[in-house]
Amino acid sequence: MLKCTLLGLAGAAAVSFGAMAEDLAIKFTLDWKFQGPTSPFILANERGYYAEEGLDVTIDQGQGSAGAVNRVASGTYDMGFADINALIEYNANNPDLAITSVMMMYDAPPFSLFSLKSTGIAGPDDLGGKVLGAPVFDASYKLFPAFAAATGVDEAAVEKQNMDPALREAMLVRGDVDFISGHYFSSFLDLKAKGVSPEDMVVMLYADFGLDFYGNSVIASPAMLTDHPDKVAGFVRATYKGLRDVLADPAAGVAAVKKIDPLIDDALELERLQLAIDTNIITDYTKENGVGDVDMDRLGRSIDQVAASYGLTSKPAVETLFTSDFLPPAEERMVADAMMQ
Repeated sequence: MLKCTLLGLAGAAAVSFGAMAEDLAIKFTLDWKFQGPTSPFILANERGYYAEEGLDVTIDQGQGSAGAVNRVASGTYDMGFADINALIEYNANNPDLAITSVMMMYDAPPFSLFSLKSTGIAGPDDLGGKVLGAPVFDASYKLFPAFAAATGVDEAAVEKQNMDPALREAMLVRGDVDFISGHYFSSFLDLKAKGVSPEDMVVMLYADFGLDFYGNSVIASPAMLTDHPDKVAGFVRATYKGLRDVLADPAAGVAAVKKIDPLIDDALELERLQLAIDTNIITDYTKENGVGDVDMDRLGRSIDQVAASYGLTSKPAVETLFTSDFLPPAEERMVADAMMQ
């Protein structure tokens, strides 16, 4: 029988479904809170898929992708879920302590810009002379220079205003800023919650404008890759089982998350999860090739785009950033068919 242990500060912050005493303990950090899109990990834990691989996994919520990368880099955590673009920045600055991605979850990134039709903005051509609002650490904000370069926007003509994440969508609705950057499945729902109809939103997904960015992936510490490669592969296999189950029954994924954080809004998180599935996980590429692997040429181009946006003086080699060595065979990664069940 599975054993559930809850740990936390200011509410549920971690969950562990333990197995046998001899199983390898793995501390896994999320990039953010317990939400619908993180349900594949939660459900895999709840249903014993990690335990079947000889793993005793503890899952902690996070405070951003950069923090998740640093947690794994410091050795405090063994594995994590983080934006690979944060990993590019870390590896560029720490080439001798590089962290590796072992499974790509978001083939299309959630990076986006939002405006309202009332601003007169219809697309990138209208952004010059407007005010962009976002937290300074927001990934879409940090990568805006690449979006501007790809779409011909004069970045110097865009005024930028930074604020706390909780104020971002409210400031757009009040007219304090003309457009905002943020994760698609978060800003979309936050604007809806503030009474904005989807028909009144202007959405610009970076993936729709020729940018090669990937999104969140599973990362592992050098120690895990060196000392426990079989367990890394086992973790990835179990995660695929959780992902397949969530694709087949998204409500079950949200129900598992609610057991960890009873305060979540079920309907909201189900919608957030479905947006992530439809926009970030299931793409033309993953339908054909399966979830988890990357196109190394595309990843190389994304490294160039990140380096230009972040002003990096060096770039990590593609081979140090991602490995497919721990992925199961392609036929086991063709999970899109789970949605047809």
